[in-house]
Amino acid sequence: MTTRTAPSPTTYDSRFDRDTAMALAAEEYARFAGLLGGLSDDDWRAPTSCPGWTVRDMAGHTLGMAELGASLPEMARQLMAASRTAKRTGKPQIDALTELQVRKHQDLANDELVAAMERIGPRAVAGRRRRPGLMRGQVITDSGPDGTTPERWRVGYLIDTVLTRDPWMHRSDIAHALGRPMQLTAEHDGVFVADVVEDWAVRHGQPYELTLTGPAGGHWSAGVGGEQFTLDAEEFCRVVSGRGAADHGLLTTFVPF
Repeated sequence: MTTRTAPSPTTYDSRFDRDTAMALAAEEYARFAGLLGGLSDDDWRAPTSCPGWTVRDMAGHTLGMAELGASLPEMARQLMAASRTAKRTGKPQIDALTELQVRKHQDLANDELVAAMERIGPRAVAGRRRRPGLMRGQVITDSGPDGTTPERWRVGYLIDTVLTRDPWMHRSDIAHALGRPMQLTAEHDGVFVADVVEDWAVRHGQPYELTLTGPAGGHWSAGVGGEQFTLDAEEFCRVVSGRGAADHGLLTTFVPF
């Protein structure tokens, strides 16, 4: 993909200590697997907010991303295959990667996919925990949350933060697709959302006052005279991920998921 601007001088890193990051990951994988286990045949076929993806496709991608986190050889295999596809087709590498993950699991029966997610979740947590400090400290350039503004990331930011945001957001996507409330608690999702808010605030760097409602909500502010927002915590995350309806102001500041 051709970048339009130089990478941001900021190098993003995880704010979580290792134990907190892995506890959040373990709970998120378990919740995602539990959600899949309760789906009906019709639920699996429902379209989602990700264009062209059904709930089934989204589950296949999420399983593939968990497999990537569980194993360095699998990570290398997926990334190399996606890189080849991206060069051949001109697609962004992340799109090539997610399509590969969907195709890999498309022949699994629904109950087999659920069982695989239940099995791979703990392995993904163990694999991510094992990544050494030397690897975690390396800097990579990502295409940015909007796909056009490259960012500098520590690998630790990907491992400890972004790889948990991915199943969380897709759990939200599935809940929205089915018209059902997302399971949210202060102890898990509240910690998760607070980190997203801090990431958002660092990215825009402006005064603000933000009140998020619901079990994962809270109140945050910085400076004086800034924009003021009140909205549901899950919806805030969807908006700053690029899924929600925000066409102006600080809510157009994207955060990677």
